[in-house]
Amino acid sequence: MEALRTLLVPAILPERCYDEFFLSYNLLHVDCLKMLISKLLGIGIILGSVMVKVPQIVKLVRSGTAEGLSFQSVLLELLALSGTMVYSITHGFPFSSWGEVLFLMIQTLIISFLIQHLRGRTALGALALAVYFALIAILLSPVIPMVVVTLLQAANVPAIIISRLLQAATNYRSGHTGQLSAVTVTLLFLGSLARIFTSVQETGDPLMSLTYVVSSACNGLIFAQLLYYWNVSSAADKKRKKKRH
Repeated sequence: MEALRTLLVPAILPERCYDEFFLSYNLLHVDCLKMLISKLLGIGIILGSVMVKVPQIVKLVRSGTAEGLSFQSVLLELLALSGTMVYSITHGFPFSSWGEVLFLMIQTLIISFLIQHLRGRTALGALALAVYFALIAILLSPVIPMVVVTLLQAANVPAIIISRLLQAATNYRSGHTGQLSAVTVTLLFLGSLARIFTSVQETGDPLMSLTYVVSSACNGLIFAQLLYYWNVSSAADKKRKKKRH
Protein backbone atom coordinates (compact mmCIF):
# COMPACT_ATOMS: atom_id res chain seq x y z
CA MET A 1 0.00 0.00 0.00
CA GLU A 2 2.90 2.34 0.70
CA ALA A 3 4.16 1.91 -2.86
CA LEU A 4 0.69 2.78 -4.15
CA ARG A 5 0.62 5.87 -1.93
CA THR A 6 4.00 6.99 -3.29
CA LEU A 7 2.74 6.51 -6.84
CA LEU A 8 -0.55 8.37 -6.40
CA VAL A 9 0.26 11.09 -3.83
CA PRO A 10 0.52 13.92 -4.71
CA ALA A 11 0.84 13.38 -8.48
CA ILE A 12 -2.70 12.03 -8.93
CA LEU A 13 -4.47 12.45 -5.59
CA PRO A 14 -3.99 14.68 -2.55
CA GLU A 15 -3.32 12.89 0.73
CA ARG A 16 -6.87 13.29 2.03
CA CYS A 17 -8.39 11.75 -1.11
CA TYR A 18 -6.02 8.81 -0.95
CA ASP A 19 -7.20 8.23 2.62
CA GLU A 20 -10.85 8.52 1.56
CA PHE A 21 -10.47 5.96 -1.26
CA PHE A 22 -8.00 3.44 0.17
CA LEU A 23 -8.35 3.71 3.95
CA SER A 24 -11.98 4.70 4.47
CA TYR A 25 -13.12 2.95 1.25
CA ASN A 26 -15.33 5.95 0.50
CA LEU A 27 -15.20 5.53 -3.27
CA LEU A 28 -18.10 7.93 -3.87
CA HIS A 29 -16.56 10.98 -2.23
CA VAL A 30 -17.71 13.67 -4.69
CA ASP A 31 -14.87 16.18 -4.34
CA CYS A 32 -12.19 13.52 -4.54
CA LEU A 33 -13.88 11.84 -7.50
CA LYS A 34 -13.92 15.17 -9.34
CA MET A 35 -10.22 15.62 -8.58
CA LEU A 36 -9.41 12.12 -9.79
CA ILE A 37 -11.42 12.50 -13.00
CA SER A 38 -9.83 15.88 -13.65
CA LYS A 39 -6.29 14.54 -13.15
CA LEU A 40 -6.90 11.49 -15.35
CA LEU A 41 -8.50 13.65 -18.05
CA GLY A 42 -5.58 16.06 -17.87
CA ILE A 43 -3.03 13.27 -18.20
CA GLY A 44 -5.03 11.74 -21.07
CA ILE A 45 -5.19 15.08 -22.88
CA ILE A 46 -1.43 15.59 -22.47
CA LEU A 47 -0.64 12.09 -23.77
CA GLY A 48 -2.99 12.61 -26.72
CA SER A 49 -1.52 16.03 -27.48
CA VAL A 50 1.88 14.50 -28.20
CA MET A 51 0.46 13.18 -31.48
CA VAL A 52 -2.64 15.33 -32.06
CA LYS A 53 -1.17 17.47 -34.87
CA VAL A 54 1.10 14.80 -36.32
CA PRO A 55 -1.61 13.77 -38.86
CA GLN A 56 -1.72 17.41 -40.01
CA ILE A 57 2.08 17.54 -40.34
CA VAL A 58 2.15 14.23 -42.24
CA LYS A 59 -0.61 15.41 -44.56
CA LEU A 60 1.32 18.57 -45.40
CA VAL A 61 4.55 16.69 -46.06
CA ARG A 62 2.87 14.02 -48.21
CA SER A 63 0.79 16.45 -50.25
CA GLY A 64 3.62 18.91 -50.82
CA THR A 65 1.16 21.79 -50.57
CA ALA A 66 -0.30 24.00 -47.86
CA GLU A 67 -3.50 24.64 -49.81
CA GLY A 68 -6.47 25.46 -47.63
CA LEU A 69 -4.43 26.41 -44.56
CA SER A 70 -4.42 29.99 -43.30
CA PHE A 71 -0.94 31.02 -42.11
CA GLN A 72 -2.43 33.95 -40.17
CA SER A 73 -4.74 31.52 -38.40
CA VAL A 74 -1.79 29.31 -37.42
CA LEU A 75 0.14 32.32 -36.07
CA LEU A 76 -2.80 33.45 -33.94
CA GLU A 77 -3.23 29.92 -32.62
CA LEU A 78 0.47 29.93 -31.73
CA LEU A 79 -0.02 33.23 -29.89
CA ALA A 80 -2.90 31.75 -27.88
CA LEU A 81 -0.96 28.58 -27.01
CA SER A 82 2.11 30.58 -25.99
CA GLY A 83 0.05 32.93 -23.83
CA THR A 84 -1.53 30.00 -21.99
CA MET A 85 1.84 28.32 -21.42
CA VAL A 86 3.51 31.48 -20.08
CA TYR A 87 0.48 32.31 -17.91
CA SER A 88 0.33 28.78 -16.46
CA ILE A 89 4.06 28.61 -15.71
CA THR A 90 4.16 32.02 -14.03
CA HIS A 91 1.10 31.16 -11.90
CA GLY A 92 2.51 27.77 -10.91
CA PHE A 93 -0.46 25.75 -12.20
CA PRO A 94 0.03 21.95 -12.17
CA PHE A 95 1.42 20.55 -15.43
CA SER A 96 -1.64 18.29 -15.75
CA SER A 97 -3.81 21.40 -16.20
CA TRP A 98 -1.92 22.84 -19.19
CA GLY A 99 0.79 20.38 -20.31
CA GLU A 100 -0.74 19.66 -23.71
CA VAL A 101 -0.18 23.31 -24.64
CA LEU A 102 3.59 22.68 -24.74
CA PHE A 103 3.26 19.80 -27.23
CA LEU A 104 0.61 21.59 -29.31
CA MET A 105 2.88 24.63 -29.45
CA ILE A 106 5.82 22.60 -30.76
CA GLN A 107 3.64 20.94 -33.42
CA THR A 108 2.06 24.27 -34.41
CA LEU A 109 5.56 25.72 -34.85
CA ILE A 110 6.40 22.86 -37.22
CA ILE A 111 3.18 23.47 -39.18
CA SER A 112 3.89 27.21 -39.43
CA PHE A 113 7.37 26.49 -40.79
CA LEU A 114 6.05 23.90 -43.26
CA ILE A 115 3.47 26.35 -44.61
CA GLN A 116 6.22 28.88 -45.35
CA HIS A 117 8.56 26.20 -46.69
CA LEU A 118 5.94 24.74 -49.04
CA ARG A 119 5.19 28.24 -50.32
CA GLY A 120 8.87 28.81 -51.17
CA ARG A 121 9.70 31.02 -48.18
CA THR A 122 11.97 28.72 -46.15
CA ALA A 123 14.31 31.48 -44.94
CA LEU A 124 11.37 33.54 -43.69
CA GLY A 125 10.02 30.51 -41.86
CA ALA A 126 13.39 29.91 -40.14
CA LEU A 127 13.63 33.59 -39.15
CA ALA A 128 10.12 33.48 -37.68
CA LEU A 129 11.12 30.47 -35.52
CA ALA A 130 14.19 32.29 -34.19
CA VAL A 131 12.15 35.41 -33.33
CA TYR A 132 9.50 33.29 -31.64
CA PHE A 133 11.92 31.47 -29.32
CA ALA A 134 13.56 34.78 -28.39
CA LEU A 135 10.16 36.24 -27.44
CA ILE A 136 9.25 33.21 -25.31
CA ALA A 137 12.57 33.47 -23.45
CA ILE A 138 11.85 37.14 -22.71
CA LEU A 139 8.25 36.47 -21.59
CA LEU A 140 9.38 33.77 -19.16
CA SER A 141 12.11 35.95 -17.68
CA PRO A 142 11.65 37.82 -14.37
CA VAL A 143 11.85 41.21 -16.13
CA ILE A 144 8.30 40.83 -17.49
CA PRO A 145 5.69 42.08 -14.96
CA MET A 146 2.74 39.83 -14.12
CA VAL A 147 0.26 42.33 -15.58
CA VAL A 148 1.82 41.81 -19.04
CA VAL A 149 1.47 38.02 -18.69
CA THR A 150 -2.18 38.42 -17.64
CA LEU A 151 -2.87 40.72 -20.60
CA LEU A 152 -1.25 38.15 -22.91
CA GLN A 153 -3.58 35.44 -21.58
CA ALA A 154 -6.58 37.79 -21.89
CA ALA A 155 -5.59 38.38 -25.52
CA ASN A 156 -6.05 34.64 -26.10
CA VAL A 157 -9.82 34.97 -26.36
CA PRO A 158 -9.85 37.35 -29.37
CA ALA A 159 -6.80 35.56 -30.82
CA ILE A 160 -8.59 32.20 -30.76
CA ILE A 161 -11.78 33.69 -32.21
CA ILE A 162 -9.97 35.49 -35.04
CA SER A 163 -7.75 32.47 -35.70
CA ARG A 164 -10.67 30.10 -36.15
CA LEU A 165 -12.73 32.62 -38.12
CA LEU A 166 -9.81 33.10 -40.53
CA GLN A 167 -9.61 29.33 -41.06
CA ALA A 168 -13.40 29.07 -41.34
CA ALA A 169 -13.41 31.88 -43.93
CA THR A 170 -10.64 30.12 -45.88
CA ASN A 171 -12.67 26.91 -45.87
CA TYR A 172 -15.82 28.77 -46.95
CA ARG A 173 -14.09 30.60 -49.82
CA SER A 174 -12.42 27.40 -51.02
CA GLY A 175 -15.56 25.31 -50.69
CA HIS A 176 -13.52 22.58 -48.98
CA THR A 177 -11.21 22.08 -46.01
CA GLY A 178 -8.06 21.60 -48.11
CA GLN A 179 -5.20 19.91 -46.27
CA LEU A 180 -6.83 20.15 -42.85
CA SER A 181 -6.53 16.82 -41.04
CA ALA A 182 -9.83 15.37 -39.83
CA VAL A 183 -8.06 13.54 -36.99
CA THR A 184 -6.35 16.70 -35.77
CA VAL A 185 -9.50 18.86 -35.95
CA THR A 186 -11.56 16.24 -34.08
CA LEU A 187 -8.98 15.74 -31.32
CA LEU A 188 -8.56 19.49 -30.81
CA PHE A 189 -12.32 19.91 -30.46
CA LEU A 190 -12.71 17.07 -27.96
CA GLY A 191 -9.60 18.10 -26.04
CA SER A 192 -10.75 21.69 -25.61
CA LEU A 193 -14.14 20.47 -24.34
CA ALA A 194 -12.47 18.28 -21.71
CA ARG A 195 -10.18 21.14 -20.71
CA ILE A 196 -13.16 23.25 -19.57
CA PHE A 197 -13.74 20.78 -16.74
CA THR A 198 -10.07 20.31 -15.82
CA SER A 199 -9.31 24.05 -15.82
CA VAL A 200 -12.24 24.75 -13.48
CA GLN A 201 -11.26 21.85 -11.23
CA GLU A 202 -7.48 22.26 -11.09
CA THR A 203 -6.82 25.98 -11.51
CA GLY A 204 -10.03 27.72 -10.46
CA ASP A 205 -8.88 30.51 -12.77
CA PRO A 206 -11.84 32.13 -14.63
CA LEU A 207 -9.57 33.47 -17.38
CA MET A 208 -8.23 29.98 -18.14
CA SER A 209 -11.74 28.51 -18.10
CA LEU A 210 -13.09 31.23 -20.41
CA THR A 211 -10.22 30.58 -22.83
CA TYR A 212 -11.18 26.90 -23.13
CA VAL A 213 -14.90 27.68 -23.48
CA VAL A 214 -14.14 30.01 -26.40
CA SER A 215 -11.66 27.52 -27.84
CA SER A 216 -14.28 24.73 -27.73
CA ALA A 217 -16.85 26.86 -29.53
CA CYS A 218 -14.37 27.90 -32.23
CA ASN A 219 -12.95 24.40 -32.69
CA GLY A 220 -16.55 23.20 -32.94
CA LEU A 221 -17.07 25.56 -35.89
CA ILE A 222 -14.11 24.07 -37.80
CA PHE A 223 -15.27 20.56 -36.88
CA ALA A 224 -18.75 21.36 -38.26
CA GLN A 225 -17.20 22.60 -41.52
CA LEU A 226 -15.13 19.44 -41.74
CA LEU A 227 -18.31 17.36 -41.58
CA TYR A 228 -20.13 19.66 -44.02
CA TYR A 229 -17.34 19.50 -46.64
CA TRP A 230 -16.52 15.85 -45.95
CA ASN A 231 -17.11 14.60 -49.52
CA VAL A 232 -15.66 17.66 -51.28
CA SER A 233 -12.16 17.23 -52.74
CA SER A 234 -9.71 20.10 -53.07
CA ALA A 235 -8.11 21.05 -56.39
CA ALA A 236 -4.78 19.61 -55.21
CA ASP A 237 -6.40 16.27 -54.35
CA LYS A 238 -8.10 16.12 -57.75
CA LYS A 239 -4.82 16.89 -59.51
CA ARG A 240 -3.00 14.12 -57.64
CA LYS A 241 -5.76 11.64 -58.49
CA LYS A 242 -5.46 12.53 -62.20
CA LYS A 243 -1.69 11.98 -62.10
CA ARG A 244 -2.18 8.52 -60.62
CA HIS A 245 -4.43 7.60 -63.51
